Amino acid sequence: MDTELAAAYDRCRELHRRHGRTYYLATRLLPAWKRRHVHALYGFTRYADEIVDRTDGLSAAERASRLDDWAGRFLAGLHGEQVDDPLLPAVLHTIAVFDLDRNDFAAFLKSMAMDLTVSSYPSYQHLLDYMEGSAAAIGTMMLPILGSSDPVAAREPARQLGFAFQLTNFIRDVGEDLARGRTYLPDEDLDRFGVTRHELAEASARGRVTPAIRALVAFEVTRAQAHYAAAAPGITLLAPASQACMRTAYALYGGILDEVAAQDYDVFARRAVVPGRRRLSVAARSLLAPTGTPVVVPGPPTRPALDRVDHEVIAAPRRTDRQ
Repeated sequence: MDTELAAAYDRCRELHRRHGRTYYLATRLLPAWKRRHVHALYGFTRYADEIVDRTDGLSAAERASRLDDWAGRFLAGLHGEQVDDPLLPAVLHTIAVFDLDRNDFAAFLKSMAMDLTVSSYPSYQHLLDYMEGSAAAIGTMMLPILGSSDPVAAREPARQLGFAFQLTNFIRDVGEDLARGRTYLPDEDLDRFGVTRHELAEASARGRVTPAIRALVAFEVTRAQAHYAAAAPGITLLAPASQACMRTAYALYGGILDEVAAQDYDVFARRAVVPGRRRLSVAARSLLAPTGTPVVVPGPPTRPALDRVDHEVIAAPRRTDRQ
């Protein structure tokens, strides 16, 4: 591997280590030759996210221009042109090694561009359309690297795991997304529980949810867990050397939802984080589990928060004064 390519892989690994602690820990359980390719995909997605969300002081139009410029360099690299970029050589090399579907990368970049202009989603179907690029496509990008005994059967579980991971992030990060002017909780769900964006913002500022918001979050946890359940059969279809990694990622991301439930669905009181001791314990158990061991599917959330509002809010007239 030449110096420039090795440096690009190192750059991707550092982005992964610094910003994706949960997934980075799981990736440590992969064979070394696979790790760098996972780091490359993470670096690609993270760098695009940095342009969209962390270029402070730039207008949406300026961020869009930066994203277009970077995407242009990426597309040029796909066509064999020399690319002057600190991490794209690693991404392009990974795509070539595994013959990854270019359409997944186009779908991802399209969703990133949506974040510059779309601040909310009317329905869950609209959100799923966004997550086709931002989540499901990442699952299918990863599948050839992880390897599978039956890639066709493993494809839909990989997509579902992408949905599950991203919904987990949306639930945990409601406050952070509000600060960026976005909500990823569908408008129809807010209406169902009688919650407005203004009320979400007020609760975030107070650091405390209302009963209706608590019920809303519990509902979204239930929805995310349905995606985890749909993804579970895919873990045992992966190559033996990849199962410990994804079993760990599955358990740790699902564990974030456990932490949300443990704080009674108050996502504004503190950021839900799986404790370090539990993270290491999960990784150790996954590494020692025999090949083919099924993952433990998350159970339904504890019900009190949802039950308190099922009769009081869901049956009430829906709010239409969206703010």
